[in-house]
Amino acid sequence: MRIIRSVRLMLLALFVSLIPASSYAGVFISVGFAPPVLPVYVQPVCPEPGLMWTPGYWAYGPDGYYWVPGAWVPAPYVGALWTPGYWGWGSGLYVWHPGYWGAHVGYYGGVNYGFGYMGVGFAGGIWRGGVFAYNSAVMHVGVGGGWGGGRVYEDRTIVERTTIINNTHVSYNGGPGGINHAPTADENRFSREPHVAATSYQAQHETAARSDRTAYFNNNHGRPANVAAARPLAAENHPAPMNRTVVNNNVNRNTTVNNYNRVNNNRVNNSETFNRNSNNRPAPESRPAPEHSAPQHSQPKPESHGGGGHEEGHGHGR
Repeated sequence: MRIIRSVRLMLLALFVSLIPASSYAGVFISVGFAPPVLPVYVQPVCPEPGLMWTPGYWAYGPDGYYWVPGAWVPAPYVGALWTPGYWGWGSGLYVWHPGYWGAHVGYYGGVNYGFGYMGVGFAGGIWRGGVFAYNSAVMHVGVGGGWGGGRVYEDRTIVERTTIINNTHVSYNGGPGGINHAPTADENRFSREPHVAATSYQAQHETAARSDRTAYFNNNHGRPANVAAARPLAAENHPAPMNRTVVNNNVNRNTTVNNYNRVNNNRVNNSETFNRNSNNRPAPESRPAPEHSAPQHSQPKPESHGGGGHEEGHGHGR
């Protein structure tokens, strides 16, 4: 048994060494059995512009898998997009790859979390200058004066092109019954760009879930009571990561202007584009895009917001 375990650990180490450092920024966790399916839930309405949706996920703690609620999070800098973490199978183990902030949404295993994270890239919105515009086809956003100025639009075409059908709500890539989606060239490139790790408030959010006994699968059997945070997490500003590119032997340093920090500073006390043609998208069992108004724990309709869980409308979303 010791020999088998040693070989397995060696294979895992090799597997980890092949993954670009930029693809994970937190604790590397491996588990011998697959995470539960993603619960279906309704995305809370975005309370104000400038917040980014970070989908819920299964993390692993002392008593097994536990659910970390989805949450609205202030972007740490102008142009920041969130790449969700994901579980990937390799060498007989399920390995967690933490999420991160970057200029583009990279590879997240093809897992359809919904609400714009349909499996490939991001269909939930785009940055237009210093303003983030939400795609109401998959994002549950507000209406009225505060949402004017081009902050909301509707584009269902990108949702259709980036959706990986996953009607069974599988939450991991590879292995028995897992999603069969290898990273595309763009996903590989985006995953290697400079990144910023999850904010300290996101880390605290996960820690709080870890301490919640009702969040554990052993207690909720896949139906966590708290699937999404009621209020946005607090703001935490970071300088945009520097992207150094060489052109004609000259180094261009592309940085994002952080005048957005002034806006985020006003939120500090709050508590709690990828338009890619998915010709290579995997064919695991997927599901239609859910609907903004889909009832909790029920699969949303394709024309709804979010799909993760997969369709528009699942936390899988919306």
